[in-house]
Amino acid sequence: MSTSYTSGASSLEPEPRHEAPSLGERLGDVTRDLSTLMRQEVALAKAELSQSASNAGKGVGMLVGAALGGFFLLLFLSVALWMAIADGIGFGWAALIVAVIWGIIAAILASVGRKELKRIRGVPDTTDTLGKIPNALKGQEEKNL
Repeated sequence: MSTSYTSGASSLEPEPRHEAPSLGERLGDVTRDLSTLMRQEVALAKAELSQSASNAGKGVGMLVGAALGGFFLLLFLSVALWMAIADGIGFGWAALIVAVIWGIIAAILASVGRKELKRIRGVPDTTDTLGKIPNALKGQEEKNL
């Protein structure tokens, strides 16, 4: 007696069905994806803010250290200049000339410092990607220009 076996699925086994996901499953997927996206956006914002704050803190710290160290040097140089000028025109006029020189220097330093503070970026990448979320939810892709 010979028994013959066939390879493959038995005709008695049901064929697997490929059903479309239900509305609830789709809604669950969308909710999960939105939750993941929002967590990633928050993480990006934290990283950008941390980097901007770190850069600003380092810059300000260096400027304060330089200002403190240079203050005493400039104080004594100013007194020396004042005394040198005072020999020729008197102490009052010499003090006025030194004050005007320091006014010009202060204006230049304020202008340069203001320009550096404007270079702090904030969170541009987070702002950009958050702006794209509403279009993505509508199924619209933003084209790169």
